[in-house]
Amino acid sequence: MNAKGRETARIRRGFVDIAEGQVHYRSAGEDQTRRPLFMLHASPGSSRMLKPLIECFGLSRPVIAADTLGNGDSCPPAHYTRDIAPYAEAHMRAIDAMGIETFDLYGSHTGANIACEIAIKWPDRVHRLVLDGVSVYDDDERDDMLAHYAPGVVLDQNGTHLLWIWNFVRDTYLFWPWYRRDKRHRRDTGLPPADILHDKVVEVIKAATTYHLPYQAAIAYPKRERLPLVRVPTMLAYAETDMLNIYAEKAAALLPHAVRATTPGVGTPEDTARTAAAMIAFLDGR
Repeated sequence: MNAKGRETARIRRGFVDIAEGQVHYRSAGEDQTRRPLFMLHASPGSSRMLKPLIECFGLSRPVIAADTLGNGDSCPPAHYTRDIAPYAEAHMRAIDAMGIETFDLYGSHTGANIACEIAIKWPDRVHRLVLDGVSVYDDDERDDMLAHYAPGVVLDQNGTHLLWIWNFVRDTYLFWPWYRRDKRHRRDTGLPPADILHDKVVEVIKAATTYHLPYQAAIAYPKRERLPLVRVPTMLAYAETDMLNIYAEKAAALLPHAVRATTPGVGTPEDTARTAAAMIAFLDGR
């Protein structure tokens, strides 16, 4: 039960060992007879950003939401690379270490790219796939994003990196892309409550020197070539407020057999419940 009296699943936290170090995860759900749902979050941040959905999904099934390598409390990748494949492979090793065989898979933004690659390479393990927000960049747009969207952070003794991270996280809500701070690129969603913004900033600060690694791999991911290779049943979802909505038609053309959904997102508990219900219906085959 949450602070507002709504029924939610209790979230627990843990670590699992892989060759690179440890992967941190949040888990929920008491019914171990149900197929587990493995979740991968958007960048920047960690699985903490998935907390509202974890609490909903966990009422009906086991849920494991990992911090992707280089984010939150997970270890960084072994090597810097703009290839998404090592991230997919590392998270599959984490899934194996947890003793999970067949599972449903959810990915948002960066997590959706990793989830795509997992579904492509291990289709016998992934039962159903939810992609919550997928971009399909043109070449020039991709190159511009790689150059500017997720730069590395240099720590300094004056703490200027802390202010940069705060402004970076804040501006992702105000502009798309965040570094184009003009009227044409302004988003109309406004800022989240201060506590949510603070929590997200803290998660990015934890991984200040590595947050950009999976981010850049996701931006570089060749979705025009890879998305058509997804063969597992897939839901292609976009929240109404998702800036990646502008790519919905391009992504759908690459995934013509996917179930399409527009959700209210997770801005309020009511919106979260409606979003989770739509995805649960798909995962349950309804």
